[in-house]
Amino acid sequence: MLRFTDNDVKSRLKGKAEIKKWIGRILSDRDYVQGEINVILCSDKFILDLNKSSLGHDYYTDIITFDYCQGNVVSGDLYISLDTVLANSGTYRQMFSPAFKCELLRVIIHGILHLSGEDDVTPYRQKKMRSAENAALKLLVSEFDVDKIEVGYKG
Repeated sequence: MLRFTDNDVKSRLKGKAEIKKWIGRILSDRDYVQGEINVILCSDKFILDLNKSSLGHDYYTDIITFDYCQGNVVSGDLYISLDTVLANSGTYRQMFSPAFKCELLRVIIHGILHLSGEDDVTPYRQKKMRSAENAALKLLVSEFDVDKIEVGYKG
């Protein structure tokens, strides 16, 4: 089961069924089974506090992934700062419009890729992760109805 929750923000996310099918396909293609996955949308303040208390890092980030996987069953919590996603959406080149939607979907799939065994701790692994993200986004655009997905957040 894939759940979306607003923590300390108010967002609007339509097309969750399309996102769920996309993530299910990505996991299936990687020989994983979807377990309990929570996508928790939050603010920069919340993610900074979480980063300090859980990881000992004193900086903002777009996502923190907590892995509860067992075997090939993918489960975990993805905490995503909508403030950072919004800021990054104006910085990075996007595959489709609007940029905020594309960046949020990139961050979500980034967390899913972490849960399915990818890491980005070295420059080589970062390049592989970005390639996997791009492949997943291309799959979304080519085989799913990305126009059904709408995202709203004022920041």
